[in-house]
Amino acid sequence: MDAVEMIQNRRSIRKYRNEKVDRQTMQEIIDIARWAPSWANFQIARYTLVDDEAVIAKLATDGVKGFVYNVKTLENAKGVAVLSFVKGKSGKLDLEKDEYATSKANVWEVFDAGIACQTFCLAAHTKGVGTCIFGVIDEQSISEIVGLPEEETVAALIVYGYPDEQPPATKRKDTADIMRFV
Repeated sequence: MDAVEMIQNRRSIRKYRNEKVDRQTMQEIIDIARWAPSWANFQIARYTLVDDEAVIAKLATDGVKGFVYNVKTLENAKGVAVLSFVKGKSGKLDLEKDEYATSKANVWEVFDAGIACQTFCLAAHTKGVGTCIFGVIDEQSISEIVGLPEEETVAALIVYGYPDEQPPATKRKDTADIMRFV
């Protein structure tokens, strides 16, 4: 599959087969995802992979603020990636100083996490693994559930598994509506 096809065909998957993705496949996905670009190549993204059903159930009850679509997806999930990032690096040129090189300050951390998130999802897609990114989350609760180190914060939950659905593409805006030349 070429890059254009991969981008155009990747979908958010919310229904999965009753089958875990083996850890070797997940290691291969992370091995690809680690190539995501990041500010000054700090590589702040971290992936905590959860395949323990009791922990996934705890994420469903305590980690998604009761958001019904996320709870329902997690109730049937066999795997969840907690995407986190190391705080206090992206946006800086000198880690010994508190000052940021960009007016976006530490917001660049979220930008780097977004690149890492998309790269993870595309890498999973190439391996036949579907993904769905959750943004309605309780960062503190998730951090406690999976035991994240203090220097990290949660960016997103990514549910993953072998797809049990093939949702159609949603309508996209015309190129002319989202592009301008100056």
